Amino acid sequence: MALADAMQKQKTSTWKMFWSIFRGYWCSEKKWEARGLLGLVVVLNFALVYLLVRFNTWQKEFFGMFEIADYSMFWPFIAEFAVIAFLFIFIAANSLYLQELLRLRWRIWLTKVYLEKWMNRQSYYRLQVLGSDTDNPDQRISEDVGSFARLTLELLIGFLRKLTSLVAFSLILWDLSGLLPITIGSTTINIHGYMFWACLIYCIVGTYLAHLVGQKLIPLKYDQQKYEANFRFSMMRVRENSESIAFYGGEKMELVSFGEYFGHCVTNYLKLIHRHKLLSFYTNSYDQSAALMPILMSAPRLFAGTFQIGQFMQLTHAFASVKDALSFFVSSYSTIASLAAVVQRLGLFTQHIDQAHELENGVQRACGQTPTFRVEDLTVALPDGRALMERCSLRLASGDRLLLTGPSGCGKSTFLRSIAGIWPFGQGRVEAAEGAQILFLPQRPYLPLGSLRRAICYPLQELDDARIGEVLQAVELSELASRLDDEDDWSRILSLGEQQRMAFARVLLVKPQWVFLDEATSALDEKRERAMYTLLHTRLPKTGIVSVGHRSTLFALHQTELKMTGLSWSLGPIVQAAT
Repeated sequence: MALADAMQKQKTSTWKMFWSIFRGYWCSEKKWEARGLLGLVVVLNFALVYLLVRFNTWQKEFFGMFEIADYSMFWPFIAEFAVIAFLFIFIAANSLYLQELLRLRWRIWLTKVYLEKWMNRQSYYRLQVLGSDTDNPDQRISEDVGSFARLTLELLIGFLRKLTSLVAFSLILWDLSGLLPITIGSTTINIHGYMFWACLIYCIVGTYLAHLVGQKLIPLKYDQQKYEANFRFSMMRVRENSESIAFYGGEKMELVSFGEYFGHCVTNYLKLIHRHKLLSFYTNSYDQSAALMPILMSAPRLFAGTFQIGQFMQLTHAFASVKDALSFFVSSYSTIASLAAVVQRLGLFTQHIDQAHELENGVQRACGQTPTFRVEDLTVALPDGRALMERCSLRLASGDRLLLTGPSGCGKSTFLRSIAGIWPFGQGRVEAAEGAQILFLPQRPYLPLGSLRRAICYPLQELDDARIGEVLQAVELSELASRLDDEDDWSRILSLGEQQRMAFARVLLVKPQWVFLDEATSALDEKRERAMYTLLHTRLPKTGIVSVGHRSTLFALHQTELKMTGLSWSLGPIVQAAT
């Protein structure tokens, strides 16, 4: 599904997606800690509003002092202001600290949840297999999760504070407004709290217009996050494949690619800043116009002498506070747009992970009572349902060695994925002994970041040096034994042949019951290829081996051949003798 279509489809469910992401932390095992911190932050913000109300009263009394020329109260008023200011600064600093602490803990919890979702049931792999439009899941977990916690708390605390301020200052504004008599013919209508009503109407109209001006920010911010992540990922790809690019001399092509990805960033950002300019123009006009309203409405009473200077200062401050509270949506529109974009990215990511989890594996896995490996009526298919192989059955005993052959593109690797249990498309049954460990060796082994020890032992926990050193010597990598604690990007440092030999070292360390090799010796010469297979045969005689390969030398290293030719297949013993 195209991104625009997906966004259109999800537009009506943004609140539902928000609630789904939001409620998890507050109902989790950390809920009392989270609620306690939030409650403390809310209380501190209520205290800040109280101090603002007290400052509003102080303004009235302080400027009233000048009107009656009672200068004996000047320094006591200054002292009172100093106390109010100190308390405000102290409470505001602690409120911010606790809010940031709560945001960090929320982010930690959300990150853990999303990492587990992404890794559970091999969703990280299934999302690619399904062709999901979930771009850059790494960014959604590393950045969007943190942004969600930050923006949500920012808006939630801001809203509660503005709501408290609205209640407190509305009472003051209502009281100071008095009555506004309006005569229509012979009828006089007295409007109580007319300044409050004027402020309310102004803010309602202003909020609606702000939405009209700023509503396009949400899709623009969504796209900007995507384009920035794609640009960053394109540079990561160059770093990961630097040697291949250097051999090809592909620098110009990569620069063209960078230009295209960065061009998307720039084009969308220009649209974004244009929309921000319009919104900024509107919000500044809105704020400046609002600043004049209490002055214009109170000036007649001020000139008539029915309104004191202190009351005027209190009124303008109260009007500004009510306007700010009612204008929360206007002043926070950019933040709300950013949050909506983050919610859509995380919401769609969650939906796609759920779809991956719900994908039923058509190939049934079963636990047998014997150490044999059975494949019964296995049909291997593509995600669109087209079959690559139909109704294959075979039985392998411990220590058997099967070679899978066939022309390129016929589905050998996909067949291997099916019997290894990571390919969900197809039908049939695969049976292995309960608890049997299976290890898969792809053509390019995966070497995690970190120490060489971790790269060698993966996926096991780190083992002792003596055992690792002995295995490294067996695979002719003894020179690495002294570098076990060195941390680096080993997939960049080691050649592909060295990486493949390290993969064989893993097999010797893990000692699986079954090992699947997908052209796992393609970078080795024939002598070393034979040596690696001989190691498995001699040290792990009960380990069953299933290999995919094109070399004729592999026939001498296996007992049985499974030949794929389109939808058909044939299984038989290898009679060619090794020379």
